[in-house]
Amino acid sequence: MKKQLILFLALNSLLFQACGQTTSSNSKTSKTTPMKEVLHKPENPYYSNTDTQKITIPNSEWKKVLSPDLYAVAREADTERAFTGTMWNSETKGTYYCAACGYLLFQSNQKFVSSCGWPSFFEQENKESITFKADNSYGMQRIEANCGRCDSHLGHLFDDGPAPTGKRYCMNAISLDFVPNTK
Repeated sequence: MKKQLILFLALNSLLFQACGQTTSSNSKTSKTTPMKEVLHKPENPYYSNTDTQKITIPNSEWKKVLSPDLYAVAREADTERAFTGTMWNSETKGTYYCAACGYLLFQSNQKFVSSCGWPSFFEQENKESITFKADNSYGMQRIEANCGRCDSHLGHLFDDGPAPTGKRYCMNAISLDFVPNTK
């Protein structure tokens, strides 16, 4: 048993030493990728900037760990008023995560300043980061954008964004956590 524990600890040590390193067989194109800063929310046990496992948590539990404003948007599909949220016109470089569960959603190079009053992106981080469903509320036909990990409401997707995708992911700022680049 002790040998297994020692082997386990040794392997974990090697694994953690390799985190954040990239290798390339061609040293001319080799580049290192800085490790991302992560957020910690001790009041929310479901929050992780590294876990990609889909989670299904009842709204009664979310209500205990999210602020009332975030709960209204993330779990009840409310919308913050235009031009009132943080970061709608920010051009700071960094990474955007789901404010409810910490899932990676966007990078700042996917963001653009639009005139809509909400943070806008032309592309999601990966095909699993955001899911979509029809939203016919308020007599409109829209596409609702939800977190791919926890299914929290983030905003909507429109077809009036810039090249190269022509998409505008119009997000509620309260639904996003932002970590600025350290360099």
